[in-house]
Amino acid sequence: MPDVEISLNASISDDAADPAARAGGHQPALTGCPWHDVNEMLQAAGLRPTRQRMALGWLLFGKGARHLTAEMLYEEATLAKVPVSLATVYNTLNQLTDAGLLRQVSVDGTKTYFDTNVTTHHHFYLENSHELVDIPDPHLVLHKMPDVPEGYEIARVDMVVRLRKKR
Repeated sequence: MPDVEISLNASISDDAADPAARAGGHQPALTGCPWHDVNEMLQAAGLRPTRQRMALGWLLFGKGARHLTAEMLYEEATLAKVPVSLATVYNTLNQLTDAGLLRQVSVDGTKTYFDTNVTTHHHFYLENSHELVDIPDPHLVLHKMPDVPEGYEIARVDMVVRLRKKR
C-alpha cells in the first residue's frame, strides 16, 4: 500500500461523537455484560431503554466494533427472533446515531453503514464484498481543508477509500 499522509489542519470537536459529552458528562458504568452495558449507554445518551432498543443494541454492541447496514441488522434480528420491522431498525439506528452511539458512514448514495466505533477514523470500502473496514493508521491526516462558507463549521471528515481486487 502506498504511503498516504493526510493532515487535518482544522479543529474538529469530537464532543458530538462522544455519548458521555452529549449526555451532559455522565459516563456510563460499563461492566462487560452486553445487556447491562446497552442499558447504561442508552440512559447516558438520554434514550429510554425500550425492549426494541435494548434488543437491537445488544445485537449491535454485543460483538465489538462493527459496520452494519440496516438490512444486515434486520436480518440478524430476524435470525435472533427479535420481533422488529425494518422501519423500526432504521428508526433505532437513526436515534442511536443522533445520540452519538453510532457513526453513520455513506459509501454510495445508496449504501449507508452504521459504525459502532464512534472515534475519529477512516475506512476502506471493499467493492467486491461490499464490506467496510477501519483504516488502521491513526496518522492519516488531511493536509489542507477547504474554506468553509460563512456561518458553517466542519463537523466531521469522513474518508472512504474504495478498494477492489486487482484484475
